[in-house]
Amino acid sequence: MTRRSAPLIVQLLTLTGLTLVAAWAMSTLLLFALPPPAPDFYRVSEIARTYQGADLTFTERKPLTVVTTRRAPSPVLEGRTIPDIRAKIADDLGVPVADVVVAGERGPLSDRRVGRIIRDRAARVGMTGEEHFLVLPFKVGVRQADGTWRVVQTKPTFGLSDWQQRLALWFALSALLMSPIAWLFARRLTKPIKEFAEAAERLGRDPNAPALALKGPAEIGMASRAFNDMQERLKRYVEDRTAMVGAIAHDLRTPLTRLRFRIEALPEDQRAKYSADLDQMEEMITATLAFVRDATKTGERTPLELSSLVESLCDEMAETGARTEVEPGDKVVLEGDPMALRRLIANLLENAVKFGGRARARVFAQAGHAVVEIDDDGPGIPAADAEKVFEPFYRREPSRSRQTGGIGLGLAVVRTIARGHGGDVSLINRAGGGLTARVQLPL
Repeated sequence: MTRRSAPLIVQLLTLTGLTLVAAWAMSTLLLFALPPPAPDFYRVSEIARTYQGADLTFTERKPLTVVTTRRAPSPVLEGRTIPDIRAKIADDLGVPVADVVVAGERGPLSDRRVGRIIRDRAARVGMTGEEHFLVLPFKVGVRQADGTWRVVQTKPTFGLSDWQQRLALWFALSALLMSPIAWLFARRLTKPIKEFAEAAERLGRDPNAPALALKGPAEIGMASRAFNDMQERLKRYVEDRTAMVGAIAHDLRTPLTRLRFRIEALPEDQRAKYSADLDQMEEMITATLAFVRDATKTGERTPLELSSLVESLCDEMAETGARTEVEPGDKVVLEGDPMALRRLIANLLENAVKFGGRARARVFAQAGHAVVEIDDDGPGIPAADAEKVFEPFYRREPSRSRQTGGIGLGLAVVRTIARGHGGDVSLINRAGGGLTARVQLPL
């Protein structure tokens, strides 16, 4: 069943729009809920005393300091009260008015609420209505005889002011409130993509995996539909090619049967040679049909305890006289086809016993994979043949008799089963001699 959802771009735009609306709403709330910051302001008498060397202590305001500069402070402040302030400072310090400069920038006094706050604070500190004051930011400079300027200004401070701390707290709370909503949207957007990736990985392990559900944004739905079509085409392609190989192998039995009747009229010595070749060909055809049948018939994937399977196979072979043993290890459980994995391990154990005299198996988990290693004491294989031995009908021993190793499909079957489960198999020569067959299967 198809579950339609809005296109991905619509969902992203919706998320972005909701985030902007939430940010605007929170900013509006901050604007009207929190009072504006009250700037620090100083009496003219406090500025003059600081210039004269007094160390004034302020409980709620930044401390003042005096620095020497080569240039007059700027930009120069202008206004109705500035001349009176300059005159007052010049009178307190006993210097000409022309040597006094009041510089700074127009602060937040344009906001009437700030003006009211300043008047309230001025009343609390005992200022009269006629007393002049300056509001930060400002600098008051007095020219010296040598041309330098001594400037009264506030000491630099580190950290956030009370107003900034309140803003930071509000923004942190806003982000905290928006986090669950953002997480829900992100999860909703990424879930179909995650399911799509899981389906692609599952297809590599099981070609007969169920089709991907068509749900999520429109773009994901289109990709899921294309993925399902691809999976179905791949399945039909593999089935058609496998059926074709099986049909060819099956049809070869008919001419082989006719050849058997025709060689009956040959002399005994020639008949024996031709009959051996025909037996070998029929054996190859039989093995090919079995290989095709096993490749096309996939069993149900169920939870399987791999260590127990290896132990049971080693015990069965040991009862027939084969030298097999299993190293103790942890239990490893995976999803797999029990019959196919049983054949995979049995083929490797038989090869180890046949070509190496004995088989030592171990099972363990490593990096998200179940690993089966089977050691033998044989001569190993050349590095150039490490991959060729997995090709169907390839044998380093040119003989095709059962006594010397069979048809040459054993390792091809092993790799087919391993890769059908999303894993692989490799053969590794050990430094001290012998060969290790290593199978990796995803857990």
